[in-house]
Amino acid sequence: AQLMESGGGLVQPGGSLRLSCTAPRFAFSSFGMSWVRQAPGKGVEWVSGIYSDGSNKYYEDSVKGRFTISRDNAKNTLYLHMNSLKPEDTAVYYCAAGPGGVGYVGGPFGYWGQGTRVTVSS
Repeated sequence: AQLMESGGGLVQPGGSLRLSCTAPRFAFSSFGMSWVRQAPGKGVEWVSGIYSDGSNKYYEDSVKGRFTISRDNAKNTLYLHMNSLKPEDTAVYYCAAGPGGVGYVGGPFGYWGQGTRVTVSS
């Protein structure tokens, strides 16, 4: 796999998690990167995207102010810092990229990781 997510788990409402996506054999610094999620029984939802150089970041309305996307091109790693988590954030979270390059963050995507599950529940 070119993209590998980690960091998911079970967290109580109001809690925090940090997701990571590593891309050791991917031209990471040449691509805008995004996080998308799929809640149980629902379709895929775009969550956030970041340009290849980190200069522009975008968020879905329901996560604005709670989630922060970032990247470390030296480590070929994408992050999603999630705060004030809600039960409706429960989903499998995927990092995704391409086929467009540096500013391509809206999908559809050509490269996907295997996903990491986030469960927000008391």
